Amino acid sequence: MASALAYSSAMPILYLALCSLTLSCSAFTPQDYSDALEKSILFYEGQRSGKLPSNQRLKWRDDSGLHDGSSYHVDLVGGYYDAGDNVKFGLPMAFTTTLLAWSVIEFGSSMQSQIQNARAAIRWSTDYLLKAATATPGTLYVQVGDPNMDHHCWERPEDMDTPRNVYKVSTQNPGSDVAAETAAALAAASIVFQDSDPSYSSKLLQTAMKVFDFADRYRGSYSDSLNSVVCPFYCSYSGYHDELLWGASWIHRASQDASYLAYIHSNGHTLGADDDDFSFSWDDKRAGTKVLLSKGFLEKNIEEFQVYKAHSDNYICSLIPGSPNFQAQYTPGGLLYKGSESNLQYVTSSAFLLLTYAKYLSSNGGVALCGTSTFPSDKLISEAKKQVDYILGDNPDKMSYMVGFGQRYPLHVHHRGSSLPSVQAHPGKIACNDGFQYLYSGSPNPNVLVGAILGGPDSKDNFADDRNNYQQSEPATYINAPFVGAVAFFAAKSAAN
Repeated sequence: MASALAYSSAMPILYLALCSLTLSCSAFTPQDYSDALEKSILFYEGQRSGKLPSNQRLKWRDDSGLHDGSSYHVDLVGGYYDAGDNVKFGLPMAFTTTLLAWSVIEFGSSMQSQIQNARAAIRWSTDYLLKAATATPGTLYVQVGDPNMDHHCWERPEDMDTPRNVYKVSTQNPGSDVAAETAAALAAASIVFQDSDPSYSSKLLQTAMKVFDFADRYRGSYSDSLNSVVCPFYCSYSGYHDELLWGASWIHRASQDASYLAYIHSNGHTLGADDDDFSFSWDDKRAGTKVLLSKGFLEKNIEEFQVYKAHSDNYICSLIPGSPNFQAQYTPGGLLYKGSESNLQYVTSSAFLLLTYAKYLSSNGGVALCGTSTFPSDKLISEAKKQVDYILGDNPDKMSYMVGFGQRYPLHVHHRGSSLPSVQAHPGKIACNDGFQYLYSGSPNPNVLVGAILGGPDSKDNFADDRNNYQQSEPATYINAPFVGAVAFFAAKSAAN
């Protein structure tokens, strides 16, 4: 417990006492938001696969997966484990990367001392995605590790002895969804590195274009090509149309190449431009694409993008209580609630879209149109702030759902490396089945996965701090990614007030 509290942020006791009397007060200072920003990025060091660098800050992690791809004669070392297991899933990793990059693109100027760490988190993934995309012509490597075998073990990534099978999509077995998301990730990241590393930025963009062409030319869902190993873990339930539009939108933003504008214009109708969607996740990109493309209309008056502004309004209006288009569900404590498994992924992505759209609207004095009602950017910001603050501890339980942040946070995280003794504390191998004693233990995790945002509470604001309750207690890279941008915004905003 002492090691866990060492990562806590102190809050004045008097302020906490006053805050306990009302849910409406916000207990967070600019320093708290800055602390949350630093920790939300630090989390990614706990998810690293591969050879760890000398400046690794989470010291309980060590090298892992150093031979990934070698039996297939490709180098697939690196990248991220997506959640609490030891598999590298391509679709959520690419989406995570896109959202981390988007966070930096929109709110990097607010990240100050953390901008280098944010870039490092992105680059850890893009270095891997570049290898996965360029190792073999006409092929994209999209997964390392057999999830069915992996889930039969509870072991540290440093001890992995389950099969490190490699899975790919190709011209014969297409995967337009995972390929187009990979293209989006590389294109978005190319914007991040435009000034700091122009040659790397150019490589990312050129590779993005090739991967997108592959995704578009050889159409099909990777769930069909690789069903037994990607489903039910990361099935592409929404299909691949949303990723094609999303990928083209990111390459257009990164390159300003008119051919991608023409692609969006001529293919938008069949790829979902006319659809309203009220969820934004690793699987379904439609709401995010609408907001991304609305920028073209709001800031550059690109007429064919006006439809995306209208759909973005519909999405935003669905989230705002009091809007005639309101249809979201909230817990009694005020948390956006979408589903019982890993609900906070929808909360962080929605908060990010609210803030990003608010930024685009404020660039030209625009408002969100909700029937006969209008909502200015300030309203969107206040709605996002409620969600961010809830996650950080302004909720009925006074529980921070970011590990290591605040005075009270979950201690029994569903995460192999965090829940098992580190290799420094226990140098001997902990075999596959021997690890389960730690999974079922009632003791707190010995290693604090600082910055991890967990799945979160249920529809009644209830949360079980139980390692076995993975729906609530498991972290994931894609939960944190949009939160990085959101908390950067509030760190800067609260400092300026």
